Amino acid sequence: MSPDPKPPAGLRADVLNAPAYHFSAKSAPIKLDQNESPYDLPEALKAAVFKRLSETAFNRYPDLDALSVKRRLAAYHDWPDGGVVVTGGSNILIQAFVMAAGLGQQVLSVAPTFSVYPMQANLQGAKRIDVPLKANFRLPVAELLEKLKTGRGVFFLANPAAPTGNTFDEADIRQLCEAARDKWLVVLDEAYYQFSSTDLSPLARDYSHVAVIRTFSKAFGLGGVRLGYGLMQPSLAVQIQKVVMPFSVSALQIATAEVVLEAADFVSGRVQEAVAERGKLFSHLSNLPGVTPFESQANFILFRVVDAEGFYERLLAQGVLVRRQDHLPGLGGCLRVSVGKPQENDRFLEAAKIVSEQLSSEVGYG
Repeated sequence: MSPDPKPPAGLRADVLNAPAYHFSAKSAPIKLDQNESPYDLPEALKAAVFKRLSETAFNRYPDLDALSVKRRLAAYHDWPDGGVVVTGGSNILIQAFVMAAGLGQQVLSVAPTFSVYPMQANLQGAKRIDVPLKANFRLPVAELLEKLKTGRGVFFLANPAAPTGNTFDEADIRQLCEAARDKWLVVLDEAYYQFSSTDLSPLARDYSHVAVIRTFSKAFGLGGVRLGYGLMQPSLAVQIQKVVMPFSVSALQIATAEVVLEAADFVSGRVQEAVAERGKLFSHLSNLPGVTPFESQANFILFRVVDAEGFYERLLAQGVLVRRQDHLPGLGGCLRVSVGKPQENDRFLEAAKIVSEQLSSEVGYG
């Protein structure tokens, strides 16, 4: 068959014109590029998942809307059962919010931010509004308030922020929620909340137009399983559930979530280690010539160098993979490193020291 280079007829212009999600997978002994947990699920829990799966009838559909997981999450967070929505990854939930409140309306967020918000706005033909962060990644409260007064749709805000790692003042976020009350759905993305001292779920208890979304991919270490969920008032959850495809959470995902939520204590030790290692990374990066790290409340650190491409490639040559962020607005010269296991972080710091000293010598900074 001879492939036709032209796109098929019937596709919407919004899809044709939108860029695809881009990620270039590279192999390296030290992989610190995707904000993953460096630890797999403990073997005992993994065995419990497999046992539960062995008792599952694969010919039968799973729970509609992952009801058993909803109930466990409700107990875990002391939340009403009817106010939990479970999806195959928080990206799916983001898509659902854009479908529910952004289509024919607006998708508002800050820039830079998590790329899935603007990507879904583009794909679904919603008007996209990106408000630049202020210096030091501060929240542009006045500018956002103005946008909330003049439009309607869905407003996404990640806290801790991605890809910058900082947190915003809860009083400012509450002010934005108040301003959005009559015309906007507010989605507070807390993918990294376990690594910070923040918890915005009280805002979802207080406001019927506010939802918080969370993931099993980070602190729980289940990126490969693809599970996310939202906490909101039941009146909002019943509407969002309408735009999530029925039976879309598989028996494998359900079994894994059930086992993990029944034995969730393992997460706290991992989070404590990640926070301690994050501090070590920040301290050591601060002492390297030509390197400026930014304070983070997530499981990664953003840092600025003079030559992002050169720094990245030289790290990779030493077997350490990080993530370039220098293409994003306001992040010129920036790279991002995930917090790994202690020995992985040590290897990264060794490589970063060598690279920073090489570049310092070559271009005369430091």
